[in-house]
Amino acid sequence: MSASEEQEQELEVLESIYPDELTKISATEFSIKIALEEPDVDTEAEGYEAPAIVLRVTYSPDYPNQAPTLALSLPSLESGAPHSLSFPADEPPLVAALDTAVEENMGMAMVFTLTTTLKEAAEEILRSRAEEAERVRAEAARIEEEKEMEKFRGELVTREVFERWRESFMREVREKKEAAEREREEAEAKSGKKSGNVSGVGGAGKKLTGRELFERGLVGGADDDGEVDEEEATAAPDVSKLEIDA
Repeated sequence: MSASEEQEQELEVLESIYPDELTKISATEFSIKIALEEPDVDTEAEGYEAPAIVLRVTYSPDYPNQAPTLALSLPSLESGAPHSLSFPADEPPLVAALDTAVEENMGMAMVFTLTTTLKEAAEEILRSRAEEAERVRAEAARIEEEKEMEKFRGELVTREVFERWRESFMREVREKKEAAEREREEAEAKSGKKSGNVSGVGGAGKKLTGRELFERGLVGGADDDGEVDEEEATAAPDVSKLEIDA
């Protein structure tokens, strides 16, 4: 079988495999649009458009005993979204994969093998890129989580830290005690019930009436417990009938 016959036969097989993807330019030149699968992408989502890569093949006169001429391109997406691959940055590893496949399949119809090799190499780039993006997201999440956990971590207790805490605590106790003592003294001053106030003067310097002096046991004849001695009670006039000016 001549080279041209082998080329014609292979092209017919390729047209049956890629009825919509293959575009025939001439008897020796054609292109195949290869759809790529992206990892971690909902392909069923509305408006989703899979990225693709185009392999253009030109048979050499002695193909398949001579390598074909190959060219790569990235078709624009109808949605206008940026392509998942980037040329020329992503082109070298794809070309290297194709060169290896050509060398391994020299002398045989190889275009189907080349399209499969190209698809796998391109999807490997997409997979590596997705894994790197996930690693970056995971690292950012880890750092953010550590920042949140740091809020709940207490200070490491050392002798110096304990002494600072103890000094602050004792100062707070003293301040509370002094404040309570001041409040108590102020309350006693207002009510006239301070300890040792046995004079005839009430709170705020007000003088007591005779009746108040008698009722409080501050007049002569009263025992320490406020009871009047029996003899003095007999000798004392009936003060209940006396009027005492206020």
